[in-house]
This record gives sequence, C-alpha cells and structure tokens, in this order.
Amino acid sequence: MLRLFGPGCAPKPVDARHAGPDVAKAVWVDLLEPTREEEALAEKIIGTNIPTREEMMEIEPSSRLYEKDGVTFMTMSVIYGIKDGKPATDPISFILTDTHLVTVRYIDPTPFIVFSDHAYADSELTTNALTVLVRLLDAIVDRVADELEEAGRELEKISTQVFDRGPRRGQSNPERRYEALMIRIGRVQRLLARLRESSVSASRMLGFLGSLDLMGDRDSERRHVRSLVADARALDDHSDFLAENLNFLLDASLGMIALEQNFVMKVFSIVAVVLMPPTLVAGIYGMNFKHMPELPHVWGYPWALVLMLLSAVLPFWFARRRGWL
Repeated sequence: MLRLFGPGCAPKPVDARHAGPDVAKAVWVDLLEPTREEEALAEKIIGTNIPTREEMMEIEPSSRLYEKDGVTFMTMSVIYGIKDGKPATDPISFILTDTHLVTVRYIDPTPFIVFSDHAYADSELTTNALTVLVRLLDAIVDRVADELEEAGRELEKISTQVFDRGPRRGQSNPERRYEALMIRIGRVQRLLARLRESSVSASRMLGFLGSLDLMGDRDSERRHVRSLVADARALDDHSDFLAENLNFLLDASLGMIALEQNFVMKVFSIVAVVLMPPTLVAGIYGMNFKHMPELPHVWGYPWALVLMLLSAVLPFWFARRRGWL
C-alpha cells in the first residue's frame, strides 16, 4: 500500500501506476507491504534503491544506520501486536533526503496509524521531511513509554497476587493458581523484552540522527531530537528496573510454590508419624503367638483400641504444641 503525505495530497492510498500530480507534492511517502511498482516509484523519488526486507532484518548497526549517495538510511525495531496479546517487533526503515521521507514497513503499528490521521487532518505537519521524521519518532517513543507504564501497573497487580492475595492453604487447586501466575509473569516478560528491544533501537537511531550534518541549521528539530534521546535513554533505564522487579517477582513466586510444596510434605510427614504408633500396636496384637497375656481377658480388645488411640493422639498433640501444624 502506498500513501502520500504533503500539502494537497489525497487522504487515501494511491495506485503507484496512476499516482499523478500528488507525487510531486508529497513530502512523506509511506510504503506498507510495498509492491514492486510502489518500490520503483519511491526509488524514483529519492534517486536510490530502498532496502529489501532481508536487508531490513539485519541487526548490526552498520546495516541499519548509514548514508549512501547523499541519502540517509535508518532502520529501527518497532513494537506491535500488544492489543492482541502477542507483542513482537519488526524493522521499519526511514529513508531521509533533503526534501522527502520514505518509510518502508511490513506492519502497521499504532504510532503510524495515529500520526497519519493527524497528518491528513493537519497538512502543516507534513511540510518538511525532517519534521515528519522527528514527530514520527516522537510518537513511537511515546508509545513505548505508555506500554512501559502499563507493564509497570501489571507488575503491581502481580506483586499483589503473590504477596497480599496469594493462594492460601486449604484452598482447592493451588497448582492452577500458580500456573496462571507463572503464565502471567511470562507474558509480562515477553512484553518487557520487546519494549526493551524497541527502546534500545530507538535510542540508537536517535543518536545517529542527532549526529547528522543536516541537523546543523535546524535548531528546533535538533532540540527535539536531543529531548527524544534523553527520553529513550530514560526508558531504557526504566525497562531495566521493571525487568529486575519482574525477576524478583518470579523468584518470589517460585519461593511461594516451594513453601506450598513443603507444607504439603510436612503434613504428610506428620500424618505418617501420627499413624506409626497405632500401626505398631496393631502389629503387636496381630501376631499369632499362643501365649499373649491380654488375649484371654475380656478387656483385652478395648485395651488395644485405647492404646492405639492414645499413641495417635500424643504425637498429634506434640506437633500442635510445637507449632508444626
């Protein structure tokens, strides 16, 4: 899909074969899952080849951030799929010239959806290619910040579940609750990993953008980029803090599981100790010896029952007194 942004551009996808006069007015050329015709049109506008999908997937900085033939190529990993519960990242390339910005992407993340709506509603946002790029990056960084805040709130809920409202002894199916807790922690870990990847990628790209010569006479954009660099680094630190907190909650959850298992094993151990003396008494009086003093007496059977009961009650009383139960 090809969309053109600039003063007077139509707010709808454009057919690359019949682009017409909108191409000359376009400042931002947005390619979403581009066809070969759309790629050719973008290459004609910027005067050089755009990166392929395979080139965008490379992770080394030299393949993501570079200048070629007077054109700046920048690729960063952007998070998407959070609303669907399947957070992931995918590379988006930003190709910047003095007059045009071309974005090549194969996902449609929320910052692009929101910013493109604003750009169509207010053409002043798309009068300059560098300004469009900086504001797009601002929207991406802001989205990462919002999701980190949401992840922090989710960690607070998990902390409450682990410590304040954890599974209590005697409740049924504690393993189901622990399983749900571990799955919840795993989901937050996956989200934090993707957010961390996106924030680090944004920090690298912003640092590269701030060092470009074209930023020299653009005071407003240069200050904006510096602010975004500071924001991205702060998000990196915050994501580290959340990751440490998540690791603590994971260790605490595993500790709670171990405590629950220890309690169950302790109960079984004490039950075994309580039943051992009655079993011994029953074993003694179950032996088939001819001469046993209690066998001919009328009170022999009640005596054996009382002895078994006492031998069971005494260990139970001792365990309760020591606080083992």
